[in-house]
Amino acid sequence: MGEFSHDPVFQGFIADAKTHAVVYVLANGEDLLVVESVDFEDTDVMPVWSTKEAAQAHCSEEWSEYHPEAVPLDVFVEGWLQEMYDDGVLIGTNWDEQLNGPEVEPREILEALALVQ
Repeated sequence: MGEFSHDPVFQGFIADAKTHAVVYVLANGEDLLVVESVDFEDTDVMPVWSTKEAAQAHCSEEWSEYHPEAVPLDVFVEGWLQEMYDDGVLIGTNWDEQLNGPEVEPREILEALALVQ
């Protein structure tokens, strides 16, 4: 198991994603929100939320042009995670209003989803 296997925020993200079979990213047209990692130099992070409400809470100030966009979980898993892995992009799971939250590798999300039935 990865280092986030016992992180309550990460586990909540996985549980919600499994239950609702959807995750949310912030989009502005074709533009998806990607930010610089707080924890790792020269690394990008795509914030992803497990509820529309949590994603919507971030659509203000510098991100006011963005809106939550639903991504079916199977599309996220089968397409997006592989692409992010190839590009070295991390995933920010269920960040709070201060943008605190786990920054995880796509592989960890795949493993967690496979283990949570």
